[in-house]
Amino acid sequence: MPSLADTTIRLLGQEPLAARVPAAEQLRLAEILDKAGFAYLEVSGGGCFDAAVKRGVESPWERIRALKARVKTPLGLALRGRFLVGSRPVDADFARRFVASAAENGIDVFRLHDPLNDVSNLREAAEAIVAAERDFEAGLVYSGARAGEIETLIERARMLPQLGAVRVLLHDPTGSLQPHTAEELVRALAEASGLPVGIYAQGAGGSALAATLAAAHAGAQLIACAIYPLALTLHRVSGEALAEALSGAGLDPGVDVDALWEATDLLDEHIGDELVTPLVPRIAVLAARHDLPASVVAGIDHSLHAEAAGDRLDEVLAELDRIRAETGWPPLASPIGQVLASQALINVLSASRYLTLVDEMRGLVAGAFGTPPAPIDPALERVVQLMADPESEEDVTPPFDEVRERAGDVATSEEELLLLGLFGEDAERLLRGIRGRGRRDDELAGVGEHRAQRVQEIVRIVQESGIGEVTIEEDGMRISVRSTQDLSAGTSPGEAPLAVPEPELPAATSAVSGTLVRVESPMVGTFYRASQPGAPPFVEVGDVVAPGQTLCILEAMKLMNEVKADVEGVVRGVHADNAEPVEFGQLLFELEPLVGRPAL
Repeated sequence: MPSLADTTIRLLGQEPLAARVPAAEQLRLAEILDKAGFAYLEVSGGGCFDAAVKRGVESPWERIRALKARVKTPLGLALRGRFLVGSRPVDADFARRFVASAAENGIDVFRLHDPLNDVSNLREAAEAIVAAERDFEAGLVYSGARAGEIETLIERARMLPQLGAVRVLLHDPTGSLQPHTAEELVRALAEASGLPVGIYAQGAGGSALAATLAAAHAGAQLIACAIYPLALTLHRVSGEALAEALSGAGLDPGVDVDALWEATDLLDEHIGDELVTPLVPRIAVLAARHDLPASVVAGIDHSLHAEAAGDRLDEVLAELDRIRAETGWPPLASPIGQVLASQALINVLSASRYLTLVDEMRGLVAGAFGTPPAPIDPALERVVQLMADPESEEDVTPPFDEVRERAGDVATSEEELLLLGLFGEDAERLLRGIRGRGRRDDELAGVGEHRAQRVQEIVRIVQESGIGEVTIEEDGMRISVRSTQDLSAGTSPGEAPLAVPEPELPAATSAVSGTLVRVESPMVGTFYRASQPGAPPFVEVGDVVAPGQTLCILEAMKLMNEVKADVEGVVRGVHADNAEPVEFGQLLFELEPLVGRPAL
């Protein structure tokens, strides 16, 4: 019987959904999925690391640790061969260190594929996975754009057992895998490698579900899926639909579909009414017609509109097909798809083929990324040779020792050095922000404890003395304590008195409080008005905000949770101080709803 692997958490951590669901809710979601019966939960990958680092709020390693602490199901990580989770290749030492850190942080299963299907690029990371006693799933990327590709994949599959793979995973990022081809490949890969075979498919119009069902009938033992909202919007395989279809066919995967619907209900609270922009129908149709990843087509379309050339999409897609043939038919898995798309854009918009070369394109043709499935066009190789700049440096991730020497006081651990090597300046901004918050937390810890003791002391005085109300101002904080007799009539005499910190508010804000929408803290945490030290606040008093716009960040247990506006309105009050601790239910902002747009 096949088992299922869930990719929901990973998809929520990368574009286009990164930061739309608060971290605390993602942890709740993981706890629900934990009881569903999945073989593992794939929780991170290149897109997650990239989004986390560039947002500058939370380390991707912290998220993995937080998930590991809450679930018993094994956790999975998707890696791109020598690129790992970045866009530049790394050396063997760097790859081994990264895998070791990932395993130490809680990763149990590594889905490792090379964007060029060059198996030699998997060797160093595979050795590290085996040494860490974790499961190594060797991915082979299907793209379906040329004759003989099935034979090439079968040849590559024969090399995988010697690398220590526990499974061959057929990966289809383009949605071009037809059901009959999936059935043929599953059987052929199993025979060639002697290993179990799994499948990870994408595709619009139900094509991915059809391919996975055919693969299951052919003996596939693992199928990747996501819960229904993500499957629908991102063109993945729905775990609910897949589990029910397999059960009906006598191939019950042992997944609790009710738990998946529970997870769907939670997710719908946050993205159920939102459009997921990259996969509009027009883009999905063009991606299917050209056998391209929808994300690549969406990126090209966005770039063309930025250049006022939105009507030239068909030209760029035709040029992309041509470039792919000239570069040896590489699969279009990330980051290779983005490299070829960038070159196609330049060729079309400049009206001259290869007059300008993308640096990564030069590296691909020169063999810096590995060997593509087919020979590269000699004419293109000659162009790259003639345009070579002997003084330019190869764009690769620096060796780990070099990263350590340059890091100074920015990084304090090996995992932080790995981020610096992979993401450079973006990682440095993230780490400096985290370090700054940590220093403020240490400074505030004693203050917070002192204030808690003072509140308890005031409550005791009110209880013992029978005083109706006491208000004390100390170190910029105002605390009011009322006895139970002075509470509303609905309060029973036996209830405990209420102690509420009340920051002093401007008179204008309190005067209109009856017409304002209160935004209260959903948790205990530390309040931050900006994404990092020195950055401008997310909002100021007087700003107009839209539904879903970030108002602040709450840090709890080293996790960053964005608080967003539920209504369109004007910020009329900010009632918490930056880097100060806040309590559950504490007032953070007041918004004045906009009934209509202001007149111009």
